[in-house]
Amino acid sequence: MTTRASTGTAAPAARVQNLVKTYGVGQAEVRALDDVTLDIHAGEFTAVMGPSGSGKSTLMHCCAALDRADSGSVQIGEHQLSGMNDKALTRLRRDEIGFVFQSFNLVPTLTAEENITLPISIAGKKPDRAWFDQVIATVDLGSRLAHKPNELSGGQQQRVAVARALVSRPSIVFADEPTGNLDSRSGAEVLQLLRSSVDEHGQTIVMVTHDPVAAAWTDRVVFLADGKIVDELRNPDRDQILAKMQELANEAPVPTGPASSDAAAPRSARG
Repeated sequence: MTTRASTGTAAPAARVQNLVKTYGVGQAEVRALDDVTLDIHAGEFTAVMGPSGSGKSTLMHCCAALDRADSGSVQIGEHQLSGMNDKALTRLRRDEIGFVFQSFNLVPTLTAEENITLPISIAGKKPDRAWFDQVIATVDLGSRLAHKPNELSGGQQQRVAVARALVSRPSIVFADEPTGNLDSRSGAEVLQLLRSSVDEHGQTIVMVTHDPVAAAWTDRVVFLADGKIVDELRNPDRDQILAKMQELANEAPVPTGPASSDAAAPRSARG
């Protein structure tokens, strides 16, 4: 991989201020996000990492308008999420936000091309063919567009999912463990694709991952622990990331009762 010379001076694609999110009540209450403030810079590839239960998935879900925080604010571009109703949030997710999930989330009865264009079709629009062709060239799926998901490898399915996230030209793409179900070779293909979409197309990508190798592809790694941002690295390498993760693991408190457990939070919401 080449060294990225990102400066972090671009205007934020997303801005999080004083975000708080709790699960459970009383002694079982878990503070998944504890006064988090963070800018996600436009045109950068950002990783969010932390120990299990640190809040990284909760942060992504709140940023992506998939969950609402208890207090604080999230802004995507010019859109302040806290002031938007459900219809407006649905439109925002459709038009401004792309998603890539660990489980691919493809429709098995549709071809690769139909899966890629599905969000645009639901919106009653047609894809920009020039941009569609460029995205397909980037993900290298030109010969597989007529194939259904069960006729594609895991890496190819995830590339379909990435193309689906990119084809509507979203302001920001959120990727939740996008290589978690892939072997190392397929995972590297997807990471290269995400990296290229940033470098060649100016895309903004936020990736939640536990994998230091995956995080080393990014411009910036933000570390969470106990619902707080505790550190970050720019232009990281694998060894730096491993050292920081080990440091956070060594500092993690030993659970002493229900209040220190993340069992009160839904599994999908815990980081």
